Amino acid sequence: MRCALKAGPPVRNAKGSLSFGYAVHSPCRRGRAPCVAFFSAKGSTCQMTKPAPEVRPTRARHVVLALVVASYMITYMDRVNLASAVPVIQKEMGFSMITIGWIFAAFRWGYAFFQVPSGWLGDRYGGRRALTVVVVWWSVFTSLTAFAWNALSMGVCRFFFGVGEAGAFPIATRSLSGWMLPTERGFAQGVTHAASRVGAALTPALVVMIMIRFGWRAPFFLFGFIGLAWAATWYWYYRDTPAEHRHINPSERQLIEESVGVRQATAQSVPWRIILRSPSLWTLSLMYFCYGYSIDIYLDWFPKYLNDHRGFNLTQMGIYASLPLLAGAIGDLLGGTVSDRLARHFCSLKVARRVVALVGFLLAAVFILPATFTVHSVASVWYSCVAVFGLEVTVGVAWAIPLDIGGDYAGSIAAVMNTFGNLGSAVSPILLAYLVGLYGWNIPFLVCSILCAAGAVFCLGVNANQKIVRETALAPVA
Repeated sequence: MRCALKAGPPVRNAKGSLSFGYAVHSPCRRGRAPCVAFFSAKGSTCQMTKPAPEVRPTRARHVVLALVVASYMITYMDRVNLASAVPVIQKEMGFSMITIGWIFAAFRWGYAFFQVPSGWLGDRYGGRRALTVVVVWWSVFTSLTAFAWNALSMGVCRFFFGVGEAGAFPIATRSLSGWMLPTERGFAQGVTHAASRVGAALTPALVVMIMIRFGWRAPFFLFGFIGLAWAATWYWYYRDTPAEHRHINPSERQLIEESVGVRQATAQSVPWRIILRSPSLWTLSLMYFCYGYSIDIYLDWFPKYLNDHRGFNLTQMGIYASLPLLAGAIGDLLGGTVSDRLARHFCSLKVARRVVALVGFLLAAVFILPATFTVHSVASVWYSCVAVFGLEVTVGVAWAIPLDIGGDYAGSIAAVMNTFGNLGSAVSPILLAYLVGLYGWNIPFLVCSILCAAGAVFCLGVNANQKIVRETALAPVA
């Protein structure tokens, strides 16, 4: 391996002689500290000191990723606790299917409408402050749901809970944009969304156990407290840029900055005119609409479907409703990891992101059909596991693309995409309630299968190689 010597400024030592520093740069050893030699000029002889020892990069970026993983898990635990408590709440308060549908939708409308403002909040003020604020906000309203006394009060609490959770994914995406290497982004988005599905999968059984002992209101207090504890930890540890972080060494900082450039802690102004003219953004958003509509059925209605249509009792419902979400967690991990490997193999983010999303949507579209029409209830759950697995394969890809094309504005771009995804999720619970009342449970799942096929078509129009905003701040450090 050939190394390049670069002369440094002369330094006078304790005895008054001059030393000339030479930094030995090793381009093939990314993440290592440069080797430095000093030649002392005294008369006609020179002496060389020993090279500086190599310093391995720290792993602060992985701690940041772990905190984001925990936040994603908390978001879905807070989100699906109501779905798990619905059978008990209906009996106590006498809510109809239509009423429950509107309560579910209240969260989704608050979540959808505040995606873009929340994404701007993260870009403008940085992930440290912005994510702390929104997590505290939604944790408070999670706990306040326990005080609801009728449909209106519960709907209001869920709406403002959705307003807070709207910032979770866009701001977290922005928070990772300056920390994760390009070849780690698919895995990072896959593991974060896998954590959300694990949280959702664990919640039904946990909520049922707590409800049996303490009533349906107790889980909302517990999950609210968990969110507040996370917010305090995030504000203490996270910094908006690696340069500001106390627990990162120069080697890891160099590794990150060589890969993603020197990022700003905040973006002073978001170039909305440029962003909104991007065809990739709108195609990505339509693709995510199809995903959002489809996954919401499994998040909000699947426990009720198993209890009402498939004949599972409350305990069985808590167990079997978790299985598709656990399968989805595997899909999240696999989709993001495979996409990153394809990117390294083909040297093309465009190919890597498209192929994985296409396979995932087609898998979901196909397996929703036998899950719907089989007469065997347990078999329906297993087919649903494959369908949700396919849906979740697309998620790591979808959330990696804003990092690929957005740079410092990844939060705002992710917010637009997630707005469309949650418009689909906002329509889904209301429409399903009406369709079930008119035609039974099969038609809503047929609509879901059709939208998954449409999502497969839309993913072919997304180009992850083409950045929406190009600016010098995003260029790698020379």
